[in-house]
Amino acid sequence: MIHLTIDGIAVEVEEGTTILNAARKYGIEIPTLCYLEGILPDGSCRLCVVEVVSRGRAKIDTACTLRCSEGDEVFTMSEKVVESRRNSLDLLLSDHRLHCFSCEANGDCKLQDYCVEYGVEKTSYKNMEVRECEIDDTNKFFSYDPSICILCHRCVNTCNEIVGRGSIGTMNRGFQSIIGAPGGKKWIDSTCESCGNCVQACPTGALSMKRRKKYRAFQADKKVRTTCPHCATGCQMDLIVKDNKIVDCVGADGPSNHGLLCVKGRSGSFDFVDHKDRIRHPLIKNKETGEFEQATWDEALDLVASKFTEIKNNYGGEALAGFACSRSTNEDIYMLQKMVRTAFHSNNTDNCARV
Repeated sequence: MIHLTIDGIAVEVEEGTTILNAARKYGIEIPTLCYLEGILPDGSCRLCVVEVVSRGRAKIDTACTLRCSEGDEVFTMSEKVVESRRNSLDLLLSDHRLHCFSCEANGDCKLQDYCVEYGVEKTSYKNMEVRECEIDDTNKFFSYDPSICILCHRCVNTCNEIVGRGSIGTMNRGFQSIIGAPGGKKWIDSTCESCGNCVQACPTGALSMKRRKKYRAFQADKKVRTTCPHCATGCQMDLIVKDNKIVDCVGADGPSNHGLLCVKGRSGSFDFVDHKDRIRHPLIKNKETGEFEQATWDEALDLVASKFTEIKNNYGGEALAGFACSRSTNEDIYMLQKMVRTAFHSNNTDNCARV
């Protein structure tokens, strides 16, 4: 075990632990923009810098990359640290188009939060012209605006290291650097599967779901934790509710997905809830008019049960079968096969589980 102090607090951690993780273990917050848990630290945003006194020598270093050493004294909010973070934010704003009021990430932007916290309202670098960049709007679900991208590489690292798709990378050099598909292709022409995990990883509004145009984070009334209905993986997600309607969906840290979602879960799991064509009541066809008419659940279930019974009495249980959808829960699927075996007297039951 390694023993050190962080802001005067005695800390004990395992050898190899970074200062960032050591601080988080003891509830000490260190700001980050590029850090992603579970992959090798990028160290590109320089916002997690701390002052470390080790063996009588002081230095400024990034907390996400520097590992704890025996006897270290770490200061997370010294004058040097605060000044360094302000300089980093100043540099980021020098190549960042400021349009917070109209930005989809307004109120949900880590860069905005840190600039407010450290009192950086605008860049001090004079005569800096923010590059004119074309917004890549080719993807059906999200868009990319290079003019507000801070090149933290969270999206690239998410796609390459966590999702394993490897669809995007950093193109060009210096002020011309942008995130995109290899060969300068548009997002739609890449191997992207539109899962949107890169969007959720983005700390600014550079990558934004197109549905975010309809609301801002601070307008949301609540989050509702639920399970994705699309397959049996059981991914956990938070539904964002505004004015009693679902307006967005983000991946939650569930045991099977750890914040990740596929395109079905993120972009195809909730629109049907308030769709105008959604059937909200049982319908039974009127034999005289040929039109479906609203019925009660008792009327609908009695009709279905009577038809099943009629087939069973006339042709035997083997004439009936039950086929469960893979989007159903294990409990629902169990009940279906139980009904088929006990009520139908049939072994004709299956479940696709291959969606």
